[in-house]
Amino acid sequence: MTSSDHAQMGSSAPSAPNRRGIAQRIADRVGVHNISLIFALIVLCIIFGTLRGDVFFSSRNILNIGLAVTILGVLAMSQTVVIVAGGLDVSVGSTVGFATVATAMVAQSTGSAAVAVVAGLLIGAACGLVNGIIITYGRVNAVIATLGTMAIFRGVAFILSDGQSISIFDETFRFMGNGRVLGFPFPIWILFVTAVLFQIFLSRSIAGRNVYAIGGNPVVARFSGINVNRYRVAIYIMSGFAAGLGGIILAARTGSGQPISGSQGLELEAITAAVLGGCALQGGRGTIVGALLGVLIIGVLNNGMILTAVPTFYQLLAKGALLILAVLVAEYRLNRA
Repeated sequence: MTSSDHAQMGSSAPSAPNRRGIAQRIADRVGVHNISLIFALIVLCIIFGTLRGDVFFSSRNILNIGLAVTILGVLAMSQTVVIVAGGLDVSVGSTVGFATVATAMVAQSTGSAAVAVVAGLLIGAACGLVNGIIITYGRVNAVIATLGTMAIFRGVAFILSDGQSISIFDETFRFMGNGRVLGFPFPIWILFVTAVLFQIFLSRSIAGRNVYAIGGNPVVARFSGINVNRYRVAIYIMSGFAAGLGGIILAARTGSGQPISGSQGLELEAITAAVLGGCALQGGRGTIVGALLGVLIIGVLNNGMILTAVPTFYQLLAKGALLILAVLVAEYRLNRA
């Protein structure tokens, strides 16, 4: 082999430092935490794919996972913004149920899918406004305030519906939960569009940077000219609006409004996904991409446990353990920072 051959080989193969540089750039771009979440997601897929390879990797099951996490994804992204700002909203599950009831009642009385959608979104936003006022101007702890409103919103939903489900027969409305566009279920498109909007808001806008500033240090943010109170109220309105959207999707999928909807731990799953995705409960840290990865991990875990016939009680145990693990990891990362 001539010296020129050695020179060509040396120029064609990247050196070790270059490879490390590429790996570092990828890690910086994606995020070390997100890379670990992707790895965990792959491991889960391998495990359940090995146990139920005949079903798990089928296109139908993959779409089922996507449909199953649509509402959770919307809530987890809004919860991420709330947590980044230093708050918490445990009332979103009840808001979802309240929105399904309001949407169904308006759909029945008006026969208009558009009016029903607007009603569901407005009810969600109104619930968020109530939370924001109590927390911001009443100076009530966010967890205590939203625990109280969680019970109130659920109670109002039961009173309005008399504890019964309300059927929706409008086919246009039901299309939002069961129709397909370009081969994909419509709710997945809603999740995709919502994710893009949340990502632009939190990472590309001045308002998003202000949200991080408020969560990092509200006193400094206030001295910097940020209207902290206005932002906090707006953030909870956004959270309620997202829960209203989740309620609309759920009502469209089931063809009914049910006051019990969303009360089976949906808010805890949303918080778990947000924390798993890298949110610090102290505020100031979190990403939409991380939240979506956390949602996918929960979705795959739920789907895999159902396919492998894991008893319901053990599923609850696994979800609770996942939340505790997510908080422990978040605290560990915060202490190392």
